[in-house]
Amino acid sequence: MPNSNDSKLPPYFGINPEEAGKRLGDPIDTARFAKAASFAARGREELAKSGHAPDGKKRLRKFSTWEVCKYLIPVAPAHFRRVLKARPELPQGTGDGISKWYSLEDVIALRQHFASEGAANREYLPYRPEGVRAKVVAVANFKGGVGKTSTCAHLAMSAALDGYKVLAIDLDSQGSLTSILGGQIKDEWDTSFPIIAGDFARHLQSENKVRMAGGQEPFPMDETLTESLEVSPRNLIQSTHWPNIDLLGSQLNLYWAEFQIPVWRMQSGSWPLWDALLNGLENGGILDEYDIVLLDTPPALGYLTINALSAADILLVPLGASFLEFDSTGRFFDMLYSTFASIEEGENAQLRYRGLPEMRFEWDAVRTIITRFDAAQQTDLANVIQAYFGDLMTTFRQDVTAMVGQAGEQVNGIYEADYREFNRDTYVRGREAFDRTWAEIKELIIGSWWRDLQMGIDAQSDDEGDADGTS
Repeated sequence: MPNSNDSKLPPYFGINPEEAGKRLGDPIDTARFAKAASFAARGREELAKSGHAPDGKKRLRKFSTWEVCKYLIPVAPAHFRRVLKARPELPQGTGDGISKWYSLEDVIALRQHFASEGAANREYLPYRPEGVRAKVVAVANFKGGVGKTSTCAHLAMSAALDGYKVLAIDLDSQGSLTSILGGQIKDEWDTSFPIIAGDFARHLQSENKVRMAGGQEPFPMDETLTESLEVSPRNLIQSTHWPNIDLLGSQLNLYWAEFQIPVWRMQSGSWPLWDALLNGLENGGILDEYDIVLLDTPPALGYLTINALSAADILLVPLGASFLEFDSTGRFFDMLYSTFASIEEGENAQLRYRGLPEMRFEWDAVRTIITRFDAAQQTDLANVIQAYFGDLMTTFRQDVTAMVGQAGEQVNGIYEADYREFNRDTYVRGREAFDRTWAEIKELIIGSWWRDLQMGIDAQSDDEGDADGTS
């Protein structure tokens, strides 16, 4: 007689081995991976294009008078309309009635007008001092799924809406940031790979001059290195559907850099591999052409991430309010310390031997950001995380909202979502999650620019004092 408790057993009891074997199917060989990859590539392309226009291209939506006056230009709607009526040469927007719609190009032009003729006490243009280079912001954590790409993409869009010129660099071979920004990348030669290869090639050229002067055979330059010397970083950068966001994209083949970089380092142990990306951006004049450069990194502390962190002025570390993500992030900081302290120790031993000043890595600011925050479930743990990380943490926590999820399904940022598709309060709450994050990061950027200016003034004062003998 069957036990009456059998029907209450969990589903992992009573599995029939013979039936399980028959359902197992044939063994999987490596060719099946190729088939799965092919299907996934096709699906990825179709899903990515779900946020595109019918012709397959991404286009940025227009912004209503309400949005322009509430979020983009600090001016009352009635005054805004009066100015446009009095100045027909300004962008007039499209649509009927009093609610017009404006492209971001229109908004940029209108900002310039209000900055020149508007109220003196209004911030029509964002703070951007002359004579200082772009600020580089890296978003990193070696745990996946913490919101790195989402944070990076939304910061790029926030900064662009605020009036900054932004370069987004995707260093993750998964290419998610590239997909969000509509990038088209054929192979690794359209990524940051030739920048890093070119840096090593130039280092090898310098080494070879020394070797040849000493009668030694030069190191060979293979086709990859020779070709990389012909690549300008500017030629790798592509425009996006955002008029003031450019992209240096990524795709799967970029991952080979993680294998190639250590091979190059073994060939020439004096090559400072961690400076390759920054050298490429500096030598190519890229940091003079943008206001903000955002780096999206792989979920690992590999050579590409090390390059990103070395290039960064500001480091942002997203994490969720869970024990595992808190624990992983703590280990990430531990590995950052071990990695960069080890580089400093090795480099400074050589510099001391040669009587040269020592080097050290330094960041203007480092902040952790709690993402995907559910106040009803995670407040207590978030407070604990805040207490342990202290001043390394932003004060605002990015709430998870339905708007964020829906935008992600369409491979868009929330700023690309039309607010008419939501309840207006839902839209306002969804925007606030990233507007407030941007406000904190913008404060770090502005503060570090100001400090750079002060240091420049102090250095100039010291030089003048040395020249006239007063110091």
